[in-house]
Amino acid sequence: MKIVELLNNVQLALNNEQADLLGRFQHESKIEKNKLSEREQLIASQLAEQEVLLRRNENGQIIYTKKIR
Repeated sequence: MKIVELLNNVQLALNNEQADLLGRFQHESKIEKNKLSEREQLIASQLAEQEVLLRRNENGQIIYTKKIR
C-alpha cells in the first residue's frame, strides 16, 4: 500500500498495482493509453476516477498524466 496526497490535500491509499503504475510517471510525464496493457488500462481508468491521474484526449489519442503532488 502507498499513500498519495491529492491536490486538495486529501490523502488516498493505493494498492500495489496502482502504485506501480503511478511509479511509471517518475520517468515519463505522460503515458499514452495504447502503450499500456489491458490490465494497466483498467488501473489507469480507476486512478483517473479517483483523480490521481488526468485522462485527456490529444489529437485522437488518450493520454494519462499525473494529477497529484
